Amino acid sequence: MTTNASEPRLTLASPADILAAVPYLVGFHPENSLILIGLVSGLAKIVARWGLPLPPGALGPLSALIEREAITHAIVVGYGRGDQVTPAVDELRVVAARCGVEIDEALRADGGRFWSYICGLAHCCPPEGTPFDISSSQVAAEATVRGLVALPDRRTLERTIASASGPVRMAMRRATADAVADVRSRLAAAKDSNEFAAQFVAEGVVRVRAAIATHLRGGRLDDVEAARLGLDLAVIRVRDEAWTLMEDKHAGLWRDLTRRLEPRFTPPVAALLAMASWRSGDAVLASIALERALAIDPGYSMANLLMHALQHLLSPTVLRGRMPTPAELDTAMGRANASWLLPLVNVLDEAAPG
Repeated sequence: MTTNASEPRLTLASPADILAAVPYLVGFHPENSLILIGLVSGLAKIVARWGLPLPPGALGPLSALIEREAITHAIVVGYGRGDQVTPAVDELRVVAARCGVEIDEALRADGGRFWSYICGLAHCCPPEGTPFDISSSQVAAEATVRGLVALPDRRTLERTIASASGPVRMAMRRATADAVADVRSRLAAAKDSNEFAAQFVAEGVVRVRAAIATHLRGGRLDDVEAARLGLDLAVIRVRDEAWTLMEDKHAGLWRDLTRRLEPRFTPPVAALLAMASWRSGDAVLASIALERALAIDPGYSMANLLMHALQHLLSPTVLRGRMPTPAELDTAMGRANASWLLPLVNVLDEAAPG
């Protein structure tokens, strides 16, 4: 098999090749994981991962995914102890059989050895397992040359969007305190709260578009710009402007802001990072970004919506096709009014910069 034609190709001809390729397909070296590679005409169409032990009902959405993507063959790899991997692989194989999907290979890997659930020949698949070393694999070398990256583990990937510390955090804390003080002062001085809301939203929409343009030119928001945009995005209409304009190449902007913004202002940008990552096929980073958002605000609706979609293995085109344009948002939401600022007021009250 080879990987998807729209991505860098890796040719996999053996179990060792599969084990060498999986870390590059999911972005990190898996542990305690179940991996499904769904194939169409010999190309990898989907790659799905579940943590082990398998949560109840985790494979429920798999049948719909297989049907939607027209998967005909699959490769299954479980990482970890046999008592965790084997029941999960068995369950996945049952689902695949029910959907008419042929399992080309099913492996368990642990401690530098692998076992095949398909092959029962002792001379090629001994009971003690077959040693493998992906670091010396030609597949790993090809993946590196093609720009694919496999981080050591999921925790390492989590750290790539963790909140910045040190001088970066101190600078952002000062910029956020100034931005919060300015908005609070303007709110207190506003004679007409509806007019203030309309002006705030209009300015926020402009800042969203300017931030995207800066990012696409290779630039980076300074601390003052980043802090103020963080406040803007607390208002749903401003955040949705970014969502309606979303492209895969915006992910870098939202990743940067997920790291830099003060935690209380992070859920909107983490959710936007999740959407950009999901659109580009990186469901793992999308999931990590959503976990970050929901750890801060468990009730954040956009993050919960996207997490539901990920857990049900939906395609990002499902939401992409349903998002209105900015003009349609304006028509649907009507004129800005003071109630639009309630999420902002709440986040200002809960944020305690300094």
